[in-house]
Amino acid sequence: MERDAALAELKRHVKNKNLLKHMYACEAVMRRLARHFSEDENKWGLGGLLHDIDYDETKDDPVSHSMVGAEMLQQLGLPEDIVYAVKVHNDAHGLPRKSLMDKALYATDPVTGLIVAGALIRPEKKLAAVDISFLVNRFNEKSFARGANREQIASCSELGMELEDFLGLSLEAMQDISKELGL
Repeated sequence: MERDAALAELKRHVKNKNLLKHMYACEAVMRRLARHFSEDENKWGLGGLLHDIDYDETKDDPVSHSMVGAEMLQQLGLPEDIVYAVKVHNDAHGLPRKSLMDKALYATDPVTGLIVAGALIRPEKKLAAVDISFLVNRFNEKSFARGANREQIASCSELGMELEDFLGLSLEAMQDISKELGL
């Protein structure tokens, strides 16, 4: 599936603009990670872009979230490795994350929220005003960006990455699409 077709499908199912921006951010981070690991950027990008395609439908049923999305992606004919990565980005199912893509999507999902929160507390309210040391300091503040699961972000170690490197690549990826994110 090409990005334009995936984006059209996504917009059919997701109406919340902030959720769409979250998925654009995840796509950018996943593409950057794919490049880092010499993996397929388009495939990883689609996983990031579509990982919450079912959220409007399942937001009140966290146990169904990602299972419904995985079914949707399967019906759209996406490759099984993308479908599985989407399925296992939700801990509720207790399924193992096996591939690099599975592990990357799991760590990427909450890191975008941490980075957005970092931009929003800066006077400029821009991603360009955020740097890695700022994020590392904020990462250790429990009251900052409470919804950004630190344990999940720290699972970047399963990718063989240090937290600082993961935050750096993620920030860089999001800064590259700052206009699309409105930050």
